[in-house]
Amino acid sequence: MTASDRAAQLVRIAAEAAADKLADDILAYDVSEQLVITDAFLLCSATNDRQVRAIVDEIEERLRAEADAKPVRREGEREGRWVLLDYIDIVVHVQHEEDRTFYALERLWKDCPAISLPESVMQANLQRARA
Repeated sequence: MTASDRAAQLVRIAAEAAADKLADDILAYDVSEQLVITDAFLLCSATNDRQVRAIVDEIEERLRAEADAKPVRREGEREGRWVLLDYIDIVVHVQHEEDRTFYALERLWKDCPAISLPESVMQANLQRARA
């Protein structure tokens, strides 16, 4: 089983929104064979709490506008260190870079196939990594 077309669409939109708000290290994994609760995870990070919130707000706005998707659950917003957006088909994790390093979610899901992200997102990842 692989992630649904709907999950792939939501990942693409969310990744582009995160890149537009200068998120770092944007990655997506197809977790559909490991979890029954969702098809995909999108991970990204930011250097401060304010940027975490800005990324979350942009992802929510773009998914609502472009895919008529609203999160069924939103956690961690108050602290602004690790915000989780659950869209059922995908779960988005926006983390402060310190929390991203500490929890290392990509290490937990490294055996899952990566989901290809749009070229614009990959270019943004490269540019942010060089800076």
